[in-house]
Amino acid sequence: MIRVLSICGSPTPGSSTEILLGAIAQAIVDNVKSDRVQRSSVQLNELDFVGCQACGESPAPEFCFLDDEARVVLRKLAQADCVLFGTPIFFDSVSSQAKAFIDRCCCFRPADFDTDSSDRQKVFPVRLARRRPGAMVLISGEQGWFEGARRCVAGFLEWVEVVNEGVVKFVSSDHRIAGQVRDCPETLEEANRLGRHLADILKREHAKS
Repeated sequence: MIRVLSICGSPTPGSSTEILLGAIAQAIVDNVKSDRVQRSSVQLNELDFVGCQACGESPAPEFCFLDDEARVVLRKLAQADCVLFGTPIFFDSVSSQAKAFIDRCCCFRPADFDTDSSDRQKVFPVRLARRRPGAMVLISGEQGWFEGARRCVAGFLEWVEVVNEGVVKFVSSDHRIAGQVRDCPETLEEANRLGRHLADILKREHAKS
């Protein structure tokens, strides 16, 4: 079974972020035998969780000491074969919901303060045994700056052993209207292409197993 996980950092129901994540995931399902794909999505704004508390030690075998609704998502993230992450851009970076969740993923590579700081792989030991393909969705207003959010999400994906296979961006002309991307067939097709690309990667990888 191929597990595809979509994580949406938008606080708005029916947002363009949610729509584009759904389009990518659906393209994966459509281009891989549907009975081989287990698709799940998470709306971070609906979860009851707190931010990282900087505990200063590894929570292994769990990925976090805090026992709240984020912990379930951390387990799903560890098990996923493909990870899609989307967020609107707030103050030139990711949403508060997205940032709080990203910070909670710190212990996918817990710090080992007793090692030589020149060896990054030992200072932040990798806990996941494999890398997975994934992608990101970024939504901005007309005056938004994508690069700050892109760097934040790219760093997060690298941290949790996800290879970023592409970015779908959309500029909304009116932030008061949810889901404006529905009226932008070019961006929807870009999401579909990215989903097909991810499907090809997943089919190749799982043909080996």
